[in-house]
Amino acid sequence: MTVLLESRAARVKWLAAPSSQAWLEQAVARADLVLIDHAHCERKAAGVALQLMFRYPSDESLGAQLSALAREELEHFEQVLALLQRRGIPLKQLPAPAYGSSLMAQVRKAEPQRMLDTFLVAGLIEARSHERMALLAAHSPDAELQALYGELLASEARHFGLYWVLCEQRFGREVTVERLRELAQFEAQALSGSLERPELVRMHSVGIQQA
Repeated sequence: MTVLLESRAARVKWLAAPSSQAWLEQAVARADLVLIDHAHCERKAAGVALQLMFRYPSDESLGAQLSALAREELEHFEQVLALLQRRGIPLKQLPAPAYGSSLMAQVRKAEPQRMLDTFLVAGLIEARSHERMALLAAHSPDAELQALYGELLASEARHFGLYWVLCEQRFGREVTVERLRELAQFEAQALSGSLERPELVRMHSVGIQQA
């Protein structure tokens, strides 16, 4: 099945490059795999928020904001899980792409740079999720999946917006913009290339438009 990618509608300012036509076609063709991976992504996102709460326990405002974020991520996990269960699709483990680990490898070890980089990496992952959900909401032939992804768009945008606010409050706009620009290039590199096998398609598998 061929679907037309509307890159302008899907573009997110955080991202250095939009997703490709190839990724969209692969995701539409293997919608069940992407849905399973989506559930895992929501659970991982909640875990990241909780991990940051424990890493910086003395930052009360951070704890309050990330606690709310973690709860919402888990609500989304439950929502996707319920859809999987209605369809009789087991929540099996899937081999994960190198995307997340390659981004985390760019996080600097010393504080406060570690905090800035971790927030920005988490925000980039949320931004890519938002962009790809927007594509699926617009182009999936499955009405139920269109509705699911469309419903989650506003909250996904809030999530990467929150990480931006956390960075700007603590590090200022200039430092945040400069480091985001660097990490966004790494994010695009992590999604460069071609998928080796169709069954490896994931929410964050390779597939971006080349300049």
